[in-house]
Amino acid sequence: MLPEPTPTPVRRAVSPLDHRIEAATGHDIDTLWAYRDRGVLDEPHAHLVDRHRELAKAQTGVVFYLKLLNRLSSGEFEVDDALFTRMDRTVDQLEEATHTRDAAALTVSAALEPIEDAWAASMDGPSPLSTDDQAALLAIAGGAKLYEHLLTGRLTVTTASGTRIPHTKLQLLEDAGLVARDTDHPVHAGQPVALTDSGQTALFAARRTPTTQAPKVPARPRSSASASAQRR
Repeated sequence: MLPEPTPTPVRRAVSPLDHRIEAATGHDIDTLWAYRDRGVLDEPHAHLVDRHRELAKAQTGVVFYLKLLNRLSSGEFEVDDALFTRMDRTVDQLEEATHTRDAAALTVSAALEPIEDAWAASMDGPSPLSTDDQAALLAIAGGAKLYEHLLTGRLTVTTASGTRIPHTKLQLLEDAGLVARDTDHPVHAGQPVALTDSGQTALFAARRTPTTQAPKVPARPRSSASASAQRR
């Protein structure tokens, strides 16, 4: 039997939908994947990234079988019935992988459409967060706890990255409904602080930078009669 090629590891594959995703979110695909792993994305964007990962995996399968078919037809192997059987099986596998990829692309497109609609509707809206609020929320998104100093009684938020956030800033973010504390834990041991759904949405919306511009409407050409009148 012919040796099986070593499968390539699953990784992000370029898809025809990547440019639409990046235009609607303002982030490249790698950044979106990283934000998903950190839990920063709100539910619609997290759903989109999950569907895109499925599409990337499906696209990897298409590329794998396409490369295998190219190898089988390269002249490397003896032309016999075994080769024909292997090529027929590979064509069937490539066709199945393509159907899987196309189905995954449809789910990505369906998840992307409401995000594109929301992006278009908010093009002229102001940023809901200040730069300071963005930095605080991003630090909290990576993990944070509110501690009370046993001697001074001072309250401070310490994040996993080492950033310290004043208690007054935490109160402002809490009042805005952007973060919440787990009050089941005592503050002297550390109360976990996390972004709410509203906080995730606000952070993602504030950090995105549109990568597309509205198309410019070309100037209407002047009629020959108007041009003649101006030359007189």
